[in-house]
Amino acid sequence: MKSDLRSNPSFIKRRRTNAALAALAGAALSVLATSATAQGSSSRTEPFTSNGSSFHTTKDGTRIFFKDWGKGKPIVFSHGWPLDADAWDPQMLFLGLQGYRVIAHDRRAHGRSTQTWDGNDMNTYADDLSGLLDMLDLRDAMLVGHSTGGGEVVRYLGRHGTKRVSKAVLIGAIPPVMLKSASNPGGLSMDVFDKIRAGVLQRAQFYKDLALPFYGYNRQGATPEQGVVDEFWLEGMRGGIKGQYDCVKQFSETDFTQDLQKIKIPTLILHGDDDQIVPISDSASLSSKLLSNATLKVYPGAPHGMCTTQADKVNSDLLGFAKS
Repeated sequence: MKSDLRSNPSFIKRRRTNAALAALAGAALSVLATSATAQGSSSRTEPFTSNGSSFHTTKDGTRIFFKDWGKGKPIVFSHGWPLDADAWDPQMLFLGLQGYRVIAHDRRAHGRSTQTWDGNDMNTYADDLSGLLDMLDLRDAMLVGHSTGGGEVVRYLGRHGTKRVSKAVLIGAIPPVMLKSASNPGGLSMDVFDKIRAGVLQRAQFYKDLALPFYGYNRQGATPEQGVVDEFWLEGMRGGIKGQYDCVKQFSETDFTQDLQKIKIPTLILHGDDDQIVPISDSASLSSKLLSNATLKVYPGAPHGMCTTQADKVNSDLLGFAKS
């Protein structure tokens, strides 16, 4: 019976068909393996390029979301807490249309990047930024940091140097250090930051409330824009609560004094004198003295979120500095 079955035409046809399918599957797997090997080799030997948005994977496996628009000299943006890269849209669109390549990333645990449990510290933020610049093989870039992002830029320059960077801009930035201490008597008390941490634990309402002083909407005569408040809330809620909680310690307690003293490239400092989040007297006024090549420009009456409330003015100053 066994011999008869194997000689049966129907059996022979099925066996040949199965063999052909197996051969086809093997060939497909071989092609995919060859393609993956080639792609892996290419990513190691050629700079990555993007035309829109993508992800950069760090050494610890964290996926960092970034937007990369336009062509020309690169301008790289680092956002404030608890926001993400979308906070820079007014600046990115304007400067992109002016012929610059504009790039902004979501810090780890913020926005669309991995919601990391560990590694939410200033050194790692700076290393993530360094990895992104290296992966994109950027040269002669201008770094722009707002608030916590300003600290990230300063720590990057202090930690990784200026081989890829020619200029820097700090907007409402946290350096030198926000926390009050014997060596920093003008800082904010720990109670302020403990209240922020408590707010993060109840973050939905907290972010709606925080948007008001952030944009100066709590000042007499101010007219809050609901869309701006909603966008702030959306970006805050899009991030991971553990990383945002950890970041409070980083933006309040990190001392950037030594980083600032290492920076020799031209640095523009923009700060509002009515900044209720990062008071100018204990930030920009001190940083401008620690930097060896800084220009301080004060925005009268401007709030912390002046990249939104005074976008036209900020954009003009960024363009002028980029061209200088």
